[in-house]
Amino acid sequence: MVKHIVLFKLKKDVSAVEKQAVALKFKAAIEALPLVIPFIKHVEVGININADEQWDIALDSEFDTLSEVKAYAAHPAHVAAAKLLAEVKDGRACVDYQF
Repeated sequence: MVKHIVLFKLKKDVSAVEKQAVALKFKAAIEALPLVIPFIKHVEVGININADEQWDIALDSEFDTLSEVKAYAAHPAHVAAAKLLAEVKDGRACVDYQF
């Protein structure tokens, strides 16, 4: 199994209201993906509630193989969900590991 974890930082000049709205849309879009990408074993998006931390959104997902992670990343439904953050994203960190 492969764990795929991604952290997103949103731009500082985006209002808290807009950040929350975008984060909720992103969460809904990503968490709906198993309906169209059946090889996703688990996916969850968390929105940071601690303003003292630098990352705003965490994506936690699981796949059988790294090849599936790559197929997920290129899937049109995932690409569309990722575009929801395009205008407000300031940073991204990712790790993929076997467990």
